[in-house]
Amino acid sequence: MEDRILSIVVPAYNEATTVALMLDKVLSVVLPEGVDREIIVVNDCSVDATKEKTEEYMQLHPEAKIRLFNQPVNRGKGAAIRKGVELSTGKFILIQDADLEYDPEEYSSLLDPLLKGVADVVYGSRFNGGRPRRVLFFWHTLGNRMLTFLSNIFTNLNLSDMETCYKLFRADVIKNIRLRENRFGFEPEITAKISKIKGIRIFEVGISYYGRTYAEGKKINWKDGVHAIWCIVKYKLFD
Repeated sequence: MEDRILSIVVPAYNEATTVALMLDKVLSVVLPEGVDREIIVVNDCSVDATKEKTEEYMQLHPEAKIRLFNQPVNRGKGAAIRKGVELSTGKFILIQDADLEYDPEEYSSLLDPLLKGVADVVYGSRFNGGRPRRVLFFWHTLGNRMLTFLSNIFTNLNLSDMETCYKLFRADVIKNIRLRENRFGFEPEITAKISKIKGIRIFEVGISYYGRTYAEGKKINWKDGVHAIWCIVKYKLFD
């Protein structure tokens, strides 16, 4: 495994309008000294031009370390993340959505505890640290806080944002966890499973959040919230 490579896993489904802008942002980030990047885009059988837009971007930027994997059928975000983790070669693995809700400029802040050797996993919290956060849906915020609260009860962690996209891992940690969830259940599943690792060091870093409306492409819904509750219980007590 290559040293000090940040593997950026991008699960993408119907993100043709944002994927190139997102890749621009990821490539423009100045990483800490000695850290390089690779980008693994996992196209989850999109029915729009996500695949073509990504291929076009790769042709225009041959110097960038971008790989594209096309899922043969639509399986969900969790399945796309599993494939991206499998294909990653770096020492650190970060989840980056293909939309523009999260700002890659915060990579250095997320990496800092890992590079200092004090953390094994870092969560980027949208509710901690006083960073800019778009004001959107009250019920989404309440749902996120309730799911985080319930997750904390079962895991005995004190996270402020379990549902965040920005999760950064030492590769040897996440590659040694058997993940099963295909959709948004990835978030409570991975949280429950890392909480069981003896001596695991988990940090939170405050991040900004530029959320989307459903008209702008947001995909998660109340059914995913209900399933997340089941995942919190299942992966702590039964798995």
